[in-house]
Amino acid sequence: MVTKIVEKAINEQIRKEEHSSRIYLSMASWSQVNGFQGAAEWLYAQADEERMHELKLIHYLNDRGGNAHLADLEKPATKFKSLLDVFQQVLKHEEYISVSINKVYAVSIKQNDYSTGNFLQWYITEQTEEESTVRAILDQIRLAGEEKGGLFHMDKELAAQAARKRASQLAAATPNAGN
Repeated sequence: MVTKIVEKAINEQIRKEEHSSRIYLSMASWSQVNGFQGAAEWLYAQADEERMHELKLIHYLNDRGGNAHLADLEKPATKFKSLLDVFQQVLKHEEYISVSINKVYAVSIKQNDYSTGNFLQWYITEQTEEESTVRAILDQIRLAGEEKGGLFHMDKELAAQAARKRASQLAAATPNAGN
């Protein structure tokens, strides 16, 4: 059973994960409308992944005797200056989520809830991977600069990454995949 303090921290993280999904949906829509279909696909896949993170937290909390609930969300931004701006904001947001996950982990350890601490290790590893991926994307976008050919190539790479992400999400959601 989780303490009320851990329950509150996890519910706050659930809100942040749900908001993350909405942020990425907004960015995906902007990208799609502005001709960056590959970036849009990557961001739509990212939005789905954030929702999966949210659901994982909800199930965990409820399974441990807590009560997961949803909260009001603020409206995400809908306008961006460029593809570079979008991914700079993605990195900033992922760093924010990393700090938040670490705080939930700290709360769980302070409450001697080592099961929750162990559960959160997956999120900590995931955030490290997410930040690294977005930094690499930003490096490539910066290399492309404002050159349309470079941005076109980068958009194609993002579409390929999105396809791999979708395949991974499908495999994770399919019981006995590959057996």
